[in-house]
Amino acid sequence: MSPNNYSVLMSVYYKENPDWLKESIESMLKQTIRTNDFVLIQDGKLTKELEDVVLEYEKKYPDIFNVVRLEENVGLGPALAKGINICKNEIIARMDSDDIAVPKRCEEELKIMSKDNSIDMVGSNIIEFIDDIDNIQAFRKLPEEDEEIKKYMRRRNPFGHPSVMFKKSKVIEAGNYRSYYLCEDYDMWIRMAQKNAKFYNIQDVLVYMRISEDFYKRRGGVKYLKSILKFKKEQYKNGFYSLKDYIVTSGTSSVVCLMPNKVREIFYKKLLRKGNKNEQK
Repeated sequence: MSPNNYSVLMSVYYKENPDWLKESIESMLKQTIRTNDFVLIQDGKLTKELEDVVLEYEKKYPDIFNVVRLEENVGLGPALAKGINICKNEIIARMDSDDIAVPKRCEEELKIMSKDNSIDMVGSNIIEFIDDIDNIQAFRKLPEEDEEIKKYMRRRNPFGHPSVMFKKSKVIEAGNYRSYYLCEDYDMWIRMAQKNAKFYNIQDVLVYMRISEDFYKRRGGVKYLKSILKFKKEQYKNGFYSLKDYIVTSGTSSVVCLMPNKVREIFYKKLLRKGNKNEQK
């Protein structure tokens, strides 16, 4: 098998926008090194418009597209866990159903993993946008090397989920994705770190991540607060967080979750994003 062979893993559910789904799929099919295995998990029944998009690509690329239709909505973590087991390649590129990858994304990530075989997962810097990629809201500059990524991980999520490419074997060794409301990815990275996975973030923007007012709303409220506090308590109990990490991150999360949505939006943009919206490397 070619070292450039990799799988794409995407999950979609009924609330997604069919135009955005199509744009996301196209961005992954137009990679300078194209996948030979596109695994799309339908997380429960879709709208007719979304199903039509899926059927279009199934018919157009029968040798590449592998669509798994789940009868019930199980949530992102369990849906991705099923997809991991179905992907036929050792290297898997994650992608969300409303984001846009630049054409060289997978080529650049494969290059890093090929140059250093000890790297188990690679991500990139990210630009957040609303509606159109020219309407940039924020630039996410993430830690680069393994040591700084793991240090950063003790306080915040060091990866943009739709930018990552990882080794299937390492994800399975760490226990695969779990159901953890809005913490599925962070939870996965920590468990990989505990299995001595090696990480890297490319310091170029390789993914444009779509956000909206809903993005900030979902990071507030009691439901998310309960999930994130449970998550942080678990990391403290298993020894990944120090007591200081646990207190600082739990306190910060509590304040942010209970803020009014507009204030939380400003907090994210001004304090939780490094760089500025015009900065692109």
